[in-house]
Amino acid sequence: MGSLFKSEEAKARLSGWHTRFREHISAATEARSVETSFGKTHLLVGGAEDAPALVLLHGALASSAHALRELEGLLEHYRVYAVDIIGQSVMSADVRLPVDDSSYGRWLAEVFDRLGLERALVVGVSWGGFVAIRLAAYSPERVEKLALLVPAGMVKSPISSSWKMGWPMTKFMLAPSEKRLRGFWKKLLTTMDEEWVGYLGEAFTGFNLNMKVPALARAEELQRLEAPVFVLGADEDLSFPGEAVVARAAEIFPNLQKTRVVEGCRHCPPTTEAFRTSLASELREFFEGSAA
Repeated sequence: MGSLFKSEEAKARLSGWHTRFREHISAATEARSVETSFGKTHLLVGGAEDAPALVLLHGALASSAHALRELEGLLEHYRVYAVDIIGQSVMSADVRLPVDDSSYGRWLAEVFDRLGLERALVVGVSWGGFVAIRLAAYSPERVEKLALLVPAGMVKSPISSSWKMGWPMTKFMLAPSEKRLRGFWKKLLTTMDEEWVGYLGEAFTGFNLNMKVPALARAEELQRLEAPVFVLGADEDLSFPGEAVVARAAEIFPNLQKTRVVEGCRHCPPTTEAFRTSLASELREFFEGSAA
């Protein structure tokens, strides 16, 4: 199927970005690797060892460090296992998994086994939301509570998004430039964070972008999921419009406890300290039961 990366040099540069984002995490983290039948899986672990276990899943073409950079506040209250999703992170095995079967659910269940986790709180961001849903379908007893942030795998992208995002992306990929990079990312980023813009420019030119669209979750495959669910959407999300996401959530999750659509927010939420703090607090309230 070929490598995820266009060259070894591109892979090295992306690995350097993982290190760079990790350096922004003020709390102590430990790098670990576990072997699964799908390949090596890297993760960052932090937080008190006796705190409740929480598995954090990042978005497409990102890493554990990117997710922890934005949700570092969770480390104050949970034992966080930020997993580098196989096929979507430079830190884990260079393989692609099918997105139309139970492969991602089976992979993540194996990661739980290797870490000695019977069950955990689970937070999935964008593509990580799709992976979390696959675990909930395959092995629902492993999920204590589930939080999905602008998740993939729930609704199809509107046809209009193909033009609004596809054309700026195509122009950048054909002839990369700073102007075209920003023209593309302003469609996705709520905050034009210089570090995120720089990283994403490297990611879109360094990864081989032959990603398949994840299969949409179905109500019948989630009937056994007893865990409470929280779904967060974004009102200006061109990929997965927030109102459509929360409406679909009500159709497929038997124990949906909370939904919210963030106003003035694109697919990538604000990368401000105020938003990071408020989101971590909102997640904690949900996990501790006060947001039902």
